[in-house]
Amino acid sequence: CCQAWIHRRPGPPGRGCAGLSARLRPTPLFFQVGGKAVLITGCDKGFGRALATHLHARGFAVFAGCLLADQGGDGARELRHMASERMRVLQLDVRSEAEVEQALRAVSDSLPDPEQGLWGVVNNAGVASFGDVEFTSLEKYERVAAVNLWGAIRVTKAFLPLVRRARGRVVNVSSMLGRMASPSRSSYCISKFGLEAFTDCLRQEMYRWGVSVVAVEPSNYIAATGILTQEGIEAEAEQMWRTASEAARVDYGEAHFQRQLRQMKAFASSGLGDVAPVLDAVTEALLARWPYARYNPMEARWWLRLQAMTHLPTALADWLYIK
Repeated sequence: CCQAWIHRRPGPPGRGCAGLSARLRPTPLFFQVGGKAVLITGCDKGFGRALATHLHARGFAVFAGCLLADQGGDGARELRHMASERMRVLQLDVRSEAEVEQALRAVSDSLPDPEQGLWGVVNNAGVASFGDVEFTSLEKYERVAAVNLWGAIRVTKAFLPLVRRARGRVVNVSSMLGRMASPSRSSYCISKFGLEAFTDCLRQEMYRWGVSVVAVEPSNYIAATGILTQEGIEAEAEQMWRTASEAARVDYGEAHFQRQLRQMKAFASSGLGDVAPVLDAVTEALLARWPYARYNPMEARWWLRLQAMTHLPTALADWLYIK
């Protein structure tokens, strides 16, 4: 276990070396896992599946929520094949009130002592999207928010009483695009900006309960997670062009649309291929005694852009990165 600064215990000083040793005993920076249990959503692939196996290897009891658990999805099947008492795969569509309630009952019934609560909830389930505002349907805005925002809120509200009992953690996997906007990503940005606001409000409300609420804000890990594929991008673009208004198609032009499509495909194939920084960030958020409010597992260039977009005057930041 990592050690922190010298901790001076309150009370009268001891005598001799024994008293000095008691007063200068290091304080652990991290909690021991000690059989702690955590629920993770979106474990079918990507961050979620990797987190489930990573946290299990660290000693956690893991409740892995999978969208396709009842349909024999690859992620659920892989996790079940671990045949571990500390790995429980749950059918969980975060958009479904009934499935969230069913998962809550399953977790409560599986905890050794429900009165001791559930140590952590990791809201990881998410979908990605792209498209200029005039090419993005209201249905897409609603569909993306249903998972990325309302799903996280639904799961958190259901499991929060258990987390409060444990004085545990809520970790929301957001995005750098939850802090800085980007052209052609409005439906995704809106959902992640909303998740950031929810995280901040909940963090402030939970201080009195001793619960830490943390946002993890990865950069571009599309290549590692498969949240978007080249084929999926092509199909989504074709649908957007086909369903766009006549005015949008004429005014923007197909050349602009194809240029945006090429940029999105390049972005999707150029991201980080190793999810280890995200796994480390979530693990620290779950186990650090004093976790940061935000973790930024990202390359230096994206971190610098994030600082510029959130600290510089808006006109200057837009001039540097957008115009």
